[in-house]
Amino acid sequence: MTEGLIERYRARLPVADDACIITLGEGDTPLIRLENIPEANDRNIELFVKYEGLNPTGSFKDRGMTMAITRAVNEGSQAVLCASTGNTSASAAAYAARAGIACYVLIPDGKIAMGKLAQAMIHGAVVIQVQGNFDDGMRLVKQIAAEAPITLVNSVNPYRLQGQKTAAFEIVDELGAPPDFHCLPVGNAGNISAYWTGYSEYAGFPTRACNHCDGQCPWLAEPVADKLPRMLGYQASGAAPFLRGKMVEQPETVASAIRIGRPQSWELAWAASRESEGWFDEFSDEEILKTQAMLADNEGIFCEPASAVSVAGALNDIESGKIPGGSTVVCTLTGHGLKDPDIAMRQSTAPVQKVPAELDAVKRVILG
Repeated sequence: MTEGLIERYRARLPVADDACIITLGEGDTPLIRLENIPEANDRNIELFVKYEGLNPTGSFKDRGMTMAITRAVNEGSQAVLCASTGNTSASAAAYAARAGIACYVLIPDGKIAMGKLAQAMIHGAVVIQVQGNFDDGMRLVKQIAAEAPITLVNSVNPYRLQGQKTAAFEIVDELGAPPDFHCLPVGNAGNISAYWTGYSEYAGFPTRACNHCDGQCPWLAEPVADKLPRMLGYQASGAAPFLRGKMVEQPETVASAIRIGRPQSWELAWAASRESEGWFDEFSDEEILKTQAMLADNEGIFCEPASAVSVAGALNDIESGKIPGGSTVVCTLTGHGLKDPDIAMRQSTAPVQKVPAELDAVKRVILG
C-alpha cells in the first residue's frame, strides 16, 4: 500500500501528529536517466528527468495539494477554491473529492487543455470560466477567500510549497546527493521556490519559504546533504516575466501550464535563483514542442508542453557550456502528456493509416 508523501516525510513537514491525512498515494515519482541524448552523452553529463506526470492526477500539483487539503480539513474547512490553468484545478478537485468537501475552480475561458478540464469536472468541482486569463482568476479568488469561509489552495497557500518541496528530498534520497543543476519550467513560480526550499532544508538551511517555525524548524538540525544545486528556471517567450524583469499583462504560449504573466511566487523565485547562483531563460513555442516530441520519440517519455521547456533549457545550456561537462542535471517534467492530447496529435509524425481488415493490406504497410 502506498502511504503518500506526508507519511514518508512527516518529520520534515508542518503537520500535527494526530492530523487526518488526505492522500491519493502521491509522490515517489520516477527519476529517469535519459540515455539517447547526444548533447549530454558527448559531454559525460548525467541527465535525469523527475517525471511528475505519474502523480495521481498527472502533475506535480498533487504534492502540494495533499498538504493544502490535509491542512484545510483539519482546520474545519468545508470548501476550497483555486484559480488554474488546468493542473491545479484537476488536483484540487480530486483531493477535495477524497476529503468529501466542496471545490470551486476558476479557469480562463477557452485557455485550458481539455484533459485538465475533464478531470476537474469528473471529480465534481464547480467550474467557473472567467472571461480573462489566469492572472484575472487569481485576483478574483484572492478577493473571495478574503471575504468568505473558504480555503484558497493556490500556491500562495504556504502548505502547497511545503508539500512540493518533497520532490527535492526524493531526488537526493535516490541520487545520494543533490544534482549540480536543477532545471524547471516556471509559470506561477511556486515549484522552483519549493524545490529550493527542499534542497536547502536537506542541507540544514532555512529559506524564505519556510515560515512556520521562524527559521527554527526542528529538521534543520539533521542535514543529509552537504551541497546545493544551482536552480535554473525556464519560461515560454510569450509568458516570460522573469526575463522581462516585470509582469506580462497578456501572456501567450502553447504551453498552457505556464501561460502566466503575474507569478504569485515572484520574490521567492528570484531568491531561489540568486541564492543558488542560477539563472532564467526563455524558449519559443516551436522549441518547446520540438523538445516534447524529441522526448517522446527518443526516450519514450510523454510530457505536456510546459514540462518540455525544462529539458529544452538544459540542452541549450549544455550546448553553450553554461552547464559544464561531467555535471549531474535533473529536469522536472511537471505534467503528463495526456493532459493536452490535442497538442500532441497536431505535431505527431506518425499518421494513422486506414486499411481493410485483410492480411495483405496490413503487410503492405509493414513490409512495403
